Amino acid sequence: MNHSTEIILTIAGIVLVHGLIFYLLTRKSRLIKGKHVVVTGGSSGIGLWAAIECVRLGAHVTIIARNVSLLEKAKEELEKRRIRDTQLIQFRSVDLSKSYDAVKNTLEELEHTVGPIYMLVNCAGMAICGTVEDTSIEDARKLMDVNYFATYYPTRYVLPKMKQAGDGIIVITASQAALMGIYGYGAYAASKFALRGLAETIAMEARHRGVSVTLALPADTDTPGFETENRTKPEETKIISGSGGLAQPEHVGKRIVQDALKGSFFSIMGLESWVLSILCVGMAPWRGPLLCFVQFYLLGPLRLIGLALQWNFQRIIKNCAKQRGQRT
Repeated sequence: MNHSTEIILTIAGIVLVHGLIFYLLTRKSRLIKGKHVVVTGGSSGIGLWAAIECVRLGAHVTIIARNVSLLEKAKEELEKRRIRDTQLIQFRSVDLSKSYDAVKNTLEELEHTVGPIYMLVNCAGMAICGTVEDTSIEDARKLMDVNYFATYYPTRYVLPKMKQAGDGIIVITASQAALMGIYGYGAYAASKFALRGLAETIAMEARHRGVSVTLALPADTDTPGFETENRTKPEETKIISGSGGLAQPEHVGKRIVQDALKGSFFSIMGLESWVLSILCVGMAPWRGPLLCFVQFYLLGPLRLIGLALQWNFQRIIKNCAKQRGQRT
């Protein structure tokens, strides 16, 4: 390498570093103080803690779920954390997967009571595990209804209003199963892949209108839903998904809100989620030079790690099959 080339590379490196520093210092979060935030699935788990974070930041918060007793307890918890007496904390009991009209009527009434919805945090969802052939048709449809349509309906309602206002935030909570197919998560992964497609489409359709969308990709999280999920998990799924540990809902909920306010497309926690988001970035929306730079340089090496992980998953599957005396 000659001297002039070294000088050019040094200057380019200095410019890049200063550019990244400038970007990090000037990147600001949006404010939700005094604005209306709706959190679906807000009676427990990640949704409840996302709602708590929004209350902490001064927003008027409405939580939506089906179980009235859980909603009442969650409302009491949120009211304890208000920073202003004028903050409005409400709940509505609605089956979000039932019909668009039911969701539309509820959200219209809420906007009339509290005000326009500035931020929608979709956390409603469920998991039913099992191989593709062991999952009933009814359960497969239920997963699509609860995981996809219970997010699609409220998002479909708020999106045109946010576009018209020229501002708004939508959070779509999927999971790591939205990035890769995993043994025992067939129907569940299909519903979560659909959410990623929805999020990427909204990002393309609405960014120029001032609306941002964040796709949350939590790993296994210690929630009531996770306890239910474990009842139907094949042994292979427990081993594969358990490698990433168990996150706490308060950390995940807070992180999702913070990432959404910063305008991040992916919301992730932990090294495993970060690596997976880089490996599966595909045509995900641009979210700043720093992340783009990291993706460009790490995709190749991480692909090798991904292949090693896939080999390990196949080893786990074969070992479990042998233990059950099945033909591999």
